Amino acid sequence: MGDDPGVTTSLLPKDALESLASILDGRPLVFFDLETTGTDRMQDRIVEIAALRIAPGGEVTTFDRRVNPGIPIPRESTAIHGISDDDVKEARRFPEIAGEIEAFFSGADLAGYNIRGFDVPLLLKEFERASHPFSLEGRRIVDAQTIYFRKEPRDLSAAVRFFAGREHAGAHAALADVVASAEVLAGQLARYEDLPRTTGGLHDFTMPDDGRWVDPDKRFSWRHGQAVFAFGENRGKKLKEVAESNPGYMQWILRADFPAPAKKIVEEALKGKFPERPS
Repeated sequence: MGDDPGVTTSLLPKDALESLASILDGRPLVFFDLETTGTDRMQDRIVEIAALRIAPGGEVTTFDRRVNPGIPIPRESTAIHGISDDDVKEARRFPEIAGEIEAFFSGADLAGYNIRGFDVPLLLKEFERASHPFSLEGRRIVDAQTIYFRKEPRDLSAAVRFFAGREHAGAHAALADVVASAEVLAGQLARYEDLPRTTGGLHDFTMPDDGRWVDPDKRFSWRHGQAVFAFGENRGKKLKEVAESNPGYMQWILRADFPAPAKKIVEEALKGKFPERPS
C-alpha cells in the first residue's frame, strides 16, 4: 500500500482482462471495494479502500489505502475484515486522501459487487463529510451482484432444478412446494460434504448471522459488544440508551408490526434486561 497507484497486469487472468477491456467504450472502468466500521451507509466510516482501474487500452492500475476512520472500529467489524484500531492508527484520515481517490476515479465509470446498495452511498457520504466534491453525474455504474441475481434465479423452482434435477411443475401448490423443499435439502446434503449432519448444526448454519446481528431479522446489530438499533430514527444508537431516554419509542415498536424476536428484545430492554453477546 504505497502512496502511488501501481500499474500491473498480473492481478487479472489474461482472458478476464481482455473480456473486460472489450466492453469499455472509450472510458476507464474502476472496480472498487470498501472495508468499513459497520453496515450503516450514512454513519459508518471507511477503514480501507481498494480500487482497480482498467483503461480502454487494457492497462490496469491499482489503488489500495488503509484509512483512519476517526472513530473506534467495533470488534464485530474487525472480526469480519481483520482491520483493528491499531492497524489504522498511523493511517491518514479520509479528507487527507480524498483528492487522491477522486483523481484515481477521474473520468471513469464504476463497477463492483453490491456497490449500488452500499459502497457508492458510503463513499459519497465520506466525500461529503470531507467537503470534497465527487459527482456521479455522467458515470455509469455496473453492479455484478445485480447481474448475478437477475441471471441466476434464486427461487424454489431454480433450487429444485439445480439440486433435484427436475422441473418444479407444481410451483406454489403448498404440498408440492413442501416436497420440493425436502428434495432440495436432501440434494444440498448430498452435494456439500461440509454441511452439518444434524438438525441443530443446520439451524446454526442457516441462521442469517455473520457475527454482526443480534436478532435473525437484523433489526439490531452488535457494536462494541452492545446492541444498537439497525433501523429507523435511532439507527446506530444503543438499545440501552433509547430504552432509558425514549421508552415511548420502545412501546411503539411493541404495538407496531415488527418481528417477534425484535419485540422480545425491546420488551426485555424495557425491563432493564439487555442482550449479551456470546463470547
